[in-house]
Amino acid sequence: MDSAPANIHIAPMTIPPEPWPTGIAEQIEPLVRRVLAPNPSPFTYTGTESYIVGAQGVVAVIDPGPNEPAHLAALRAAIGDAEVAAICCTHTHRDHSPAAVPLQTATGAPVIGCAALVLDSTGQRSDDGFDATYTPDRVLRDGESLSGPDWTLTAVATPGHTSNHLCFALAESGALFTGDHVMGWSTTVIIPPDGDMAAYMASLDKLHRREDRVYYPAHGAPVDNPRQFVRGLIGHRRQRERQILKLLDDGMQGIEAELVPAMYKGTDRKLWPAAGRSVLAHLIDLEQRGMVRHTAGRWTING
Repeated sequence: MDSAPANIHIAPMTIPPEPWPTGIAEQIEPLVRRVLAPNPSPFTYTGTESYIVGAQGVVAVIDPGPNEPAHLAALRAAIGDAEVAAICCTHTHRDHSPAAVPLQTATGAPVIGCAALVLDSTGQRSDDGFDATYTPDRVLRDGESLSGPDWTLTAVATPGHTSNHLCFALAESGALFTGDHVMGWSTTVIIPPDGDMAAYMASLDKLHRREDRVYYPAHGAPVDNPRQFVRGLIGHRRQRERQILKLLDDGMQGIEAELVPAMYKGTDRKLWPAAGRSVLAHLIDLEQRGMVRHTAGRWTING
């Protein structure tokens, strides 16, 4: 959604020209293959990236993606004769988890990962809303693991983008599958009421304290400098916070009419509604910290 600080490279909002590796199982490290779903958009970049973990005949599938026949066929072709030990979902937005049901039907694998969550929300969002079909067989709590012959995945709770968001750490290689918490092409949109800026910032701090080797996001390129990248994301959010406070101090009060146009001048106007939701998330966080107040539909500096 946002462009990031100069020391962090995140691709612009425009989708790069085709061809993309849609439907192709790409070997990105010995234990990990990636399959790109055919759901590109200004909010999903070139599509959702599903990951297949394992190289000894027993695998886990992370973020199976949308319920698209072509994507399911590509996943099944990539899995081949391997046993699927688990279908793991980072969260329940409809570009991430709906393929879990048909993939479970085809393979018999349990759905293991985030908790179920279905909410209505208003405004344009960075995905297609929540997946009402998602029913996990096992919910992983922070620090809980599952394993195969050559892999171990450990849940890392990262609420913020959604309250049920998990990342998955691959112990054998130092990789972290970051879902939408950290993406390789854009900053994450935080959309209240479930999206929570304070929780998101705490989750970024949590990742910054870790020593992961690489991030594999659900959208965009791998992140090979994780701690520096996360530090940049934290700095970017703090910069947005200061910008909001400055604009409020200058007399601006309305999100859609004043704050978003001032803050997102270089962003496609079609994306402004989603940007406004992240601005709202910042304002709610600032209000909870006693720095701003909200009265009669207007936001003002407190004190």
